[in-house]
Amino acid sequence: MDVANTFGQKARCSYFRGQEAFRGRSSKQSVPVAKAISGKNAPRSQAVLSVTPSAEINSRPLIGEIMSAANDASPIQRQPQLLGQTVVVIGGSMGIGLETARCARAEGAKLILTARDHDRLQHVGLELGASVSAFDATDFEQLGKFFDELSKPIDHVLVTGPGPYYAPLAEFDFAAARRDLEAHILLPLQVARNAANKVRPGGTLLFMGGTGGRRPAPGFALISALTAAGPAMTKNLALELAPVRVNLIAAGFVDTPLSASLLGDGVEDRRNQLRATLPIHRVVGPADIAALAVHIMTNTALTGATYDIDGGQQLVGA
Repeated sequence: MDVANTFGQKARCSYFRGQEAFRGRSSKQSVPVAKAISGKNAPRSQAVLSVTPSAEINSRPLIGEIMSAANDASPIQRQPQLLGQTVVVIGGSMGIGLETARCARAEGAKLILTARDHDRLQHVGLELGASVSAFDATDFEQLGKFFDELSKPIDHVLVTGPGPYYAPLAEFDFAAARRDLEAHILLPLQVARNAANKVRPGGTLLFMGGTGGRRPAPGFALISALTAAGPAMTKNLALELAPVRVNLIAAGFVDTPLSASLLGDGVEDRRNQLRATLPIHRVVGPADIAALAVHIMTNTALTGATYDIDGGQQLVGA
């Protein structure tokens, strides 16, 4: 398999160059007890699922050189890197968002997850001991309300999004293009504006982008423009929002449910092609992106940068 089993909460999610991100998850940890809590006038779509973990996290590291507790002398037993910190994942019920939430939870983080699918989000909240809020993040009024109602400061925000839209001009759907622009440019800007006063100094806003639009091709006019816009936006926001950090992950093909739905019956052929052509001889999975995301969260020297992760896809033109 390209991605090791990621279920359970006791594992350590470590970032090692050239190695798989996840190792030996335990499935024996007890499931937390959850109860739904909603505001007096809150609609059902914004009901928050508050989950009490089996053990409270009481200690909190200072945000300084590295957002982590002191390094343990033993390379095997170490403090979780996100112990006592709060991570918000927008789009946290599946794919890259879900794997990043699992990785952050394994590193000691408290989680707040959002997604559109209410039932799936509740299930994930129970699995990870997370608070959840179900709404469409591209409804910017609801997004602003979500951040306004956060009662405590947070440390990191990851924003995921849908796959890119591309089509030749003769078939170009401008309504779909506007939705793509909202999801990949306006949504990060809205999150940046709403989260700026909620994120602690040294924390990070982390956006998802891609590498596919860097190579010109018929039908790639919009995706190329958005691909170029992401890094430029990230650099400018990093200056404007400092000391809050802003970074972008640019991924190639990632083997997610979204990729499978976009490619349909051709997804296995795509996987086989990448295994045969990529320098790493395997397909990049959500756990690889999650490990990089947590590394960016914990290393406070990183801001204003775009981090490619594609298994060498750009090197071979796959």
